[in-house]
Amino acid sequence: MFAFLADGENDTRFSSRVIEIAKTTDGPPGVGTVYASTVKDAGVKTHREFKLTEFEVPTRIRWTELSKNLVVVTEGGYDLAPAGEGTQLTYFNELQGRGIGVLIAGFALRSARKGAEAFAQAIKTTVESA
Repeated sequence: MFAFLADGENDTRFSSRVIEIAKTTDGPPGVGTVYASTVKDAGVKTHREFKLTEFEVPTRIRWTELSKNLVVVTEGGYDLAPAGEGTQLTYFNELQGRGIGVLIAGFALRSARKGAEAFAQAIKTTVESA
């Protein structure tokens, strides 16, 4: 599961909001790898750029958003831990509004939390079928 999640280009396979994503740096995923994406949130397309900031195989991936959108991810990540015969996945995104984005950051966070269980299930289903 770690390798699958570390390859950000897999995000389109489990996240309906990611329209396209591509790695813009050379080499395998690791600290410093950058992904550029186009996403659709609440009917609005935005371009986003994320940089991997921590990469501890096989348990921890962290990223930060480099783009200057109204709402950005200051830190996001996956934690993976053995759980019986499988893997327990914990993920998070810390959001911050900029300018008028301060007004919508709370809405975005509530929306993300509301969809968290479905998102985790989508990841699990995708990984199991890969």
